[in-house]
Amino acid sequence: MLFLLSPAKTLDYASPIPDVPHTLPAFAADAARLIEVLRRYSPQQLASLMEISDPLAALNVARYQAWTPKFTGLNSRQAVLAFDGDVYDGLQARRMGAGELEWAQQHLRILSGLYGVLRPLDRMQPYRLEMGTSLKVDAASNLYQYWGSRISACLNEALSADKTPVVINLASQEYFKAVDRKALKARVIDCVFEEWKGGNWKIISFSAKKARGLMARYAISHRVETPRKLEAFELEGYRFDPAASQPERMVFRRRTAS
Repeated sequence: MLFLLSPAKTLDYASPIPDVPHTLPAFAADAARLIEVLRRYSPQQLASLMEISDPLAALNVARYQAWTPKFTGLNSRQAVLAFDGDVYDGLQARRMGAGELEWAQQHLRILSGLYGVLRPLDRMQPYRLEMGTSLKVDAASNLYQYWGSRISACLNEALSADKTPVVINLASQEYFKAVDRKALKARVIDCVFEEWKGGNWKIISFSAKKARGLMARYAISHRVETPRKLEAFELEGYRFDPAASQPERMVFRRRTAS
């Protein structure tokens, strides 16, 4: 069973990190091709393409110029320790022991606009490239076309030893669209996190992001290898709601004081 997460826009390359093993991205050569194309953009062009501020565009132009095919301890760090934000606040990778990181390396994948698919311990250099960006590369008019079925093929390889392969989707719609469902040889189950607000059950974006990280952390801590065992997830008020769920859509709900 594999758990999928989205990356984060916020990166942390400054905080101290534990001394843990590292691996290299499977699609480093494909990332290098994207970097080659991105280097042609001026800060103003990049700001327009990505709909970001001028200072952020300038930062990422500098990142693309500094990017190199050689990943070292100075220019990169493990993906699960580099990404920051709500999802990774829930994941709390820096608190994981060696056994948990090893299990995560086998069962967790992070989808990425630049790197395609990252394992938790894959080194990555800082970047910003949302999967929904309409970046034209060779014959592809956007990143979905660029990655094609390669992401699914990578997931299939990771699941090849499973008799009944399952993907637990904890990624956003923007990122999961990069997975070619026709090429994916696995059952897909979406996890949904809702809160009671204004008389209705709603998905509150920042809360749901953190909950996805919490779910991934729960799976890692408990070595969850079947969807059924996810039903026991009860963190920060969330509980599985069987009545609201379907076989391919597990719903977890909580009522907040507000």
